[in-house]
Amino acid sequence: MTQAYTPGLKLARRIRHRVCRRLPMAGEVLVQVGQQVSAQQVVARTWLPGEVTLVNAAHRLGVEPAEVPGLMQVQVGQPVQAGQLLAQTRGLFGLFRSQLLAPTSGVIESISGVTGQVILRGPPQPIEQLAYLAGRVTEVLPAEGVWIEAEAALVQGIFGVGGEAYGPIRLACPGPDTPLTPDRLDESMRGAVVVGGGRVSTQALQRASQLGVSAIVTGGIDDQDLRQFLGYDLGVAITGSESLGLTLILTEGFGEIAMQQRCWQLLASHEGQLASVNGATQIRAGVIRPEVVIPLHDLAQTTQASSIKTDRVGDSTPSESPSGGTALPVGAGAGGPTLQVGSLVRIIRTPYFGLVGRVTDLPSMPQVLPSGVKTRVAEVQLPDGRRLIVPRANLEWIEES
Repeated sequence: MTQAYTPGLKLARRIRHRVCRRLPMAGEVLVQVGQQVSAQQVVARTWLPGEVTLVNAAHRLGVEPAEVPGLMQVQVGQPVQAGQLLAQTRGLFGLFRSQLLAPTSGVIESISGVTGQVILRGPPQPIEQLAYLAGRVTEVLPAEGVWIEAEAALVQGIFGVGGEAYGPIRLACPGPDTPLTPDRLDESMRGAVVVGGGRVSTQALQRASQLGVSAIVTGGIDDQDLRQFLGYDLGVAITGSESLGLTLILTEGFGEIAMQQRCWQLLASHEGQLASVNGATQIRAGVIRPEVVIPLHDLAQTTQASSIKTDRVGDSTPSESPSGGTALPVGAGAGGPTLQVGSLVRIIRTPYFGLVGRVTDLPSMPQVLPSGVKTRVAEVQLPDGRRLIVPRANLEWIEES
């Protein structure tokens, strides 16, 4: 057998990247097909109805509910300001009047002569969808959103927390195996996407948050450090909605893990360029990878790039690292990435966890491993020339572009 499906992630120096930016409810699209947009440009907007405030006018005025409509000084649909007079009683000979003032600003939505209540609707709240990817609008979905396309360098991570973030890439470590510690962060990194190397500490994350760093991209983190930074145990549901002050993306997994050399070199080659990052991760059905996207502006080579969408499918299974931590591969399932002779892969289980090599053979018949397990395997050649026999389930495919 010469090919097989296997977990995979993308690491591309140049790729045609497409994203769909869709509103959660019907609204207005603000751009047109063919228009160039910046990453933080608003491309679509909608409005959420404002909060409802119930005012018991009959009780506040000391009258019967049926009398309330006749005492109102404003009508349904009329905007009011906080503290504005809503209703008042006639009093005795024009004296001793009871008044009802608006508790908040908004619009009068309802006046009931049955319950004696007035419903005040607060101002609508805007929901704006940013482009996220600096590029060209290729398709408009009326009242919903847009598709945006650009030539970009792309790094998909293993795990992340925090939502979308933006900023120039800044290197904090001299190499991919250097731990990211607080002393490597400074004021010049405010608003930047900071690239580390190996494990990042809780203290470094706290320091980055204090400095106003936009995002941290590094090899790994200890699960206890992550728990301490978050303030709670993270479940296996989708991440990305955390309010942490920054976005964190791990390219390798949990534990003392250095960033892959190719990944670090790719990010380092774009130091100073603007990047869009998203820490959202889902490791169950409907897989979502955290990512770093760096738009490329030399579009003369567009025809040389392949085209992908941000749609992600599949499932994932945690696997143990040498330090007792966990790496989180994504299984693509049928129709997913294809493992072939020559494919670049990473081993995601002990005793060779984290090593990267190329597939040199895919035996068609299952083999019995030293553990006694009979399974399909692959032969992987490491950069130092060693050839390892590894279960296919222990390999993560790395897309090259």
